Amino acid sequence: MDRDFLIELFAGFGPVAIRRMFSGFGISADGINFALALRGGLYLRADEQTIARFEAEGSKPFSYQTRAKTVTVASYWTLPERLYDDPDEMTDWARASLAAAQRAALRKRPKAKKVAVKKAAVKTTAKKKPAPKKSAKKALKKKKSSS
Repeated sequence: MDRDFLIELFAGFGPVAIRRMFSGFGISADGINFALALRGGLYLRADEQTIARFEAEGSKPFSYQTRAKTVTVASYWTLPERLYDDPDEMTDWARASLAAAQRAALRKRPKAKKVAVKKAAVKTTAKKKPAPKKSAKKALKKKKSSS
């Protein structure tokens, strides 16, 4: 799949950003990646709300082989073949895929904020007390020497 084909395929959806990723392309809208074009296939983002739709079409999750095992990425599923020739329904599936990616992004955000709060708490407790001024030190020495 080349860039021009992907632009044409997603034309009904609206503007998308297509960037090189691994051995193919990542497709995103509004800064959120929602599709992958890899190894001659197109994979859309899916979640618990949309996976049943992919299963009903006979789609499979994205998988790849390492030296030791096959890794399955359950969050990306193959685009059903019939959608390549149906731009209106392709647009609906792309919108559902973007919505799944947005839901995933929302689930990730609170964790990042908790980490930032913890780091801020550590920084505030690590501050040192300011050193006493020199004039105060001299006054202490005078008191000690006069005693």
